[in-house]
Order: sequence, then structure tokens, then C-alpha cells
Amino acid sequence: MSSADATTDAGPLAGLRIIDLTRVLAGPYCTMTLGDMGAEVIKVEHPTGGDDTRAFAPPYQGDQSAYFLSVNRNKKSVTLNLKDENAKEVLWQLIDTADVIVENFRPGAAKRLGFGYEEVAARRPEMIYASISGFGDRGPDATRPGYDLIIQGESGMMNITGDTDTPPFKMGTSIADLVSGMTLVQGILAALYIRRDTGKGQHVKVSMLEALSSLLTYHAGNYFATGVSSERRGNAHPSIVPYETFQAADGWLNIAVGNDAQWDTFCKAVDRLDLLEHELYANAPDRVSNRDQLIPIVTELLQTKSRDEWIAILSGAGIPCGAIRTVGEACESETLKERGMIWKMQHPTAGEVKNIANPIELTGTPFAAPVAPPRLGEHTEDVLGNLLGFSTDQIAALKDQGSI
Repeated sequence: MSSADATTDAGPLAGLRIIDLTRVLAGPYCTMTLGDMGAEVIKVEHPTGGDDTRAFAPPYQGDQSAYFLSVNRNKKSVTLNLKDENAKEVLWQLIDTADVIVENFRPGAAKRLGFGYEEVAARRPEMIYASISGFGDRGPDATRPGYDLIIQGESGMMNITGDTDTPPFKMGTSIADLVSGMTLVQGILAALYIRRDTGKGQHVKVSMLEALSSLLTYHAGNYFATGVSSERRGNAHPSIVPYETFQAADGWLNIAVGNDAQWDTFCKAVDRLDLLEHELYANAPDRVSNRDQLIPIVTELLQTKSRDEWIAILSGAGIPCGAIRTVGEACESETLKERGMIWKMQHPTAGEVKNIANPIELTGTPFAAPVAPPRLGEHTEDVLGNLLGFSTDQIAALKDQGSI
């Protein structure tokens, strides 16, 4: 650990310093998570414009991009023009103070700038160097850029998302970016754990394609077992019926009847003992085989009452079910609010910024109160002056030269 001593109220990673060379979503989500856990994250941005997502607007909150504000809390912003030799020297000095570097350049780009894994490891063999790429750093697609939409298609995920009579759909959120960032956090933590015993760093690599492909789980398992690819089923489960989305009289809800015991309870709760006694629906395999007959019956039944009435009836009977909420309804959920899942931070120009909180709860080393995302270059002078020891005149000269 390289900065302040860790304390139990500052998060489990207090004392670690992260140099964040990432932009857009996958990398920033990773480094934000590390920052949530108490690491000091120094986000390096270009002096002109900074992270691309600073311009992903509208919507704005104050003069800040809402997109940027959503994935960059708990970071310091330092501006460096990495095509400038003086700025490169500043970055090397930052690297000399750090524990982890995170980057999401295209494979080979960091090396061309002089900061590839080999160069950093030669100077700092204890460094954890973490990289996210679209398709990995070797193989036939190594040079392809990693865009979430493209990765969702290439991974097979889109082909199982959507209804039987619709085109393939992408997920409603940038799942390839986000799962890549989450996976890289796991890799970094594993590398840090090993370093405690060996004193050695290593290169932690995650590709967006491989991270998203890993979520295929039982879909891939079914293919390996049968040679047959899963098909789009909308919100229906391939192996459990009824386990999908239904329309009530005034809205939508999800119902998950996961086994024969729940099917028995469901039929009694909705007062349809005839379905329970029907030979076509007697057990789980029968219901899967005859879903085309059963689902229309259940659909018609559920349209006789409101969404909330059915949720009360089914929940009261112990059947898993729930409303399909808008993003706004979810963000205003009493459950999230009661459990502290809405973080509030004061930003100098955006006012009160709200984020969905980090979902991990640690009872012994809780996370510190979150800090609002930084303005572009907000911490450049502080980091160069107080951490690296640059004088006021030296900092002014770097500004005049366009280095920072």
C-alpha cells in the first residue's frame, strides 16, 4: 500500500492507489468500484475534453453530463496530454507511487505511448497492470474496437434476447461494458491477494467478449450437451413453465412457478384446480412440452385482475412474483431507499448528485461516504504539488506547454 494507512472506516482498499487511464464505461465502472472500496483513484484525462462521456449529453445535471456523473464518483481528475514528453514524465512519477494501473486502450496503444505492461513491469515489477479490451490482446480479432452493441451480438447474447417473432435485441443496459468492468475488479483483487505473499505484480487481462460470453452459462451448457443453440423465447424460461412475464388488467408482472410444489400452490391460489388435475400439466416436463397450450390459459386468467391484486394474491401464497417497474419507479423504490442504495453527493456545479450505490455491504470495513465525480482537471495542481512535489512555477510551466 502506498498512500495513507488503511482504516476500518475508509473501506477495505484504503491505502491503495490506482492510476486510471480508462474512459467511457467498462474501465471507469471498474475503477469506480475500487474507489467505492476505499482505494485512491487518480483518473488521468486529456486536458481538452477529458473522458468521452463528459460530452455524452443531454441530459445534463447543471453543466455536467449525467452519464459521466453515473460512473466516476470517488475519483480525482488529473489532466495529462500523453502525447507530450513532459506529461509522460509526470505519468511515470504517478506510476512510481501507485499499486495498480487500469487501462482500456486498444491492444498495443499503451505500448506505443511508452506505458505498456512490459515497460511498466520492468520499472515496477510489483505493479498490478489491468487491461480491458474488446476481443483480447491476441487472436484474429485483437485489433477490433470494443463496442458494447458489437460485443453483445458477437457473444451470442443478442440471439437469445427478444421474442420468437422479433429481431435479436440488445440488453437495455450496456451489459458487455459493465460485466467486463466487474470482472476486471475480481481479477485485480485476486492479483493483489497473491502479491501479498509473492511481492510480485502481474498483468490482469479481461476481454469484453469473453466476459459477456461467460454469462451464457446454461445456454452454453445446453449447446455443448446437444449441439443445438438456444432460441429466443422472449421472457419465457426454456426449462420452467410458467416462468415469464404476463399482462394483468392494468400492467405487467413477472411470475416464477419454479417447481411442481409451486405449481400446486399457484393453481390453488388462482382457483384453477382443473389445471392442477390436467394430465398435460401434471409435472414440470409436461408443462414445458405443452407450454403453447398452457400459457394462453394463464394469460387470459391474469387479465381478470389488476397487477397489484395478483401480486398480493400470489405473494400471499408464497409464489415468487413482482411488478415490472420503470427506471424511475425502481430508483424511487422504498426498498432501495431503506437499504441505503441511493448515494447522495454534493457537486460544485451539478448540485446534489444521486447514484445507485455500490451493492456490497461489509460489516467490518464499511465503505466511506462517497465523493462526487470530479470536474475535469480538478485535482491536477493538488496531485502534482502535494503528491509529486512540483512547485507552483513548474505546474504553471506545464500548463503553458500544453502538457497538463
